[in-house]
Amino acid sequence: MGLSFGHIVVILLIVLVLFGAGRLPQVMGDLGKGLRSFKDGLKGEDHPSDDDGKKDALPPSDKKGD
Repeated sequence: MGLSFGHIVVILLIVLVLFGAGRLPQVMGDLGKGLRSFKDGLKGEDHPSDDDGKKDALPPSDKKGD
């Protein structure tokens, strides 16, 4: 039975009405990040790949305790 082209168009129109055209790219980006996190969780990866070590971006003199 599956989704036909007409069903997909109706779903897209409902999403467009609910979120608006201006916010739609942000919503789709968040959806993509959520799916990526879900897939990484299934693989067993505990750390997000988006950091790339940004936690230690400050020079040592700017860190707390100095």
